[in-house]
Amino acid sequence: MSMTASTDTQAQASAANPSAHAPPPRRPRRLPWAPYLLSAPGLALFAVLLLVPLVMTFLLSLNSFSFYGGIENVWQLGNYAEIIADDYFHEVFLRTFRIAAFVTILCAVFGAPEAYILRRMKSPWRGLCLLIVLGPLLISVVSRTLGWALLFGSTGLVNQGLMAVGLISTPIEFMYTETGVIIALTHVLVPFMVLSVWASLQRLDPQVENAALSLGAGPLTVMRRVVLPQIVPGILSGSIIVFALAASAFATPAIIGGRRLKVAATLAYDEFLNTLNWPLGATVAVLLLVANVVIIVGCNRLVERRYKQVFE
Repeated sequence: MSMTASTDTQAQASAANPSAHAPPPRRPRRLPWAPYLLSAPGLALFAVLLLVPLVMTFLLSLNSFSFYGGIENVWQLGNYAEIIADDYFHEVFLRTFRIAAFVTILCAVFGAPEAYILRRMKSPWRGLCLLIVLGPLLISVVSRTLGWALLFGSTGLVNQGLMAVGLISTPIEFMYTETGVIIALTHVLVPFMVLSVWASLQRLDPQVENAALSLGAGPLTVMRRVVLPQIVPGILSGSIIVFALAASAFATPAIIGGRRLKVAATLAYDEFLNTLNWPLGATVAVLLLVANVVIIVGCNRLVERRYKQVFE
């Protein structure tokens, strides 16, 4: 009798609520090409602003040039062969990547500890110091580089200060040297390293450091075994940004290095606007881009292989 009563009760409930046994509503079918359609405007803008100029630059590098006939629409690889065979271009590219490598190392050495110290600070000092670090990004690169040119001169503040304290007897040559370019570029690009490492430090739990200290690890061991592996992705991303910007920098090497210290960017500028050899200038730009990509990807693979567990 109880089973019959329960069955009758369920039947009455189903009759009172006909939607109880109704099939669930169908989900709208997602179109497979909808994501591509939504990203089409961004891809089109990317192609127009980046890919099309790169393709045009590459095609221009395949043309030939003569001082009497100008640019000749002839497809050939003579410009690439000229750069590969000429020691002058080898020296320029080697200097470019040497400066970029030193700037990247200095930015990592100064930027990573700076980001770590900023993270350990308390408000309002953290915001104030972060504003001081990132404030130079609000000023034009040309203005900052001109300021360094005033400091680096033989009568500039740096040399006069060193001579006043008796560290040197004659002014040090900073202008038109690689040292001056490296110092100025480091000042210009170190905020990018700080930002990258800062982003990685946001994922680091401070209690992990306290746990390591409570287990007997020293401060240096904590930095080497706990903090450093966690911020490697930030250092790597910051190094990629800094190296690419340093290798392709134009304003700072042009002002501090002058015409005596050629890098790839100033060389391409001279070929385009001074000698009017646009195909050779385009070839320099293409080779600079290719070398940048190869070096960055190669170093990226090496670091990811060394710290594989951090990137997984």
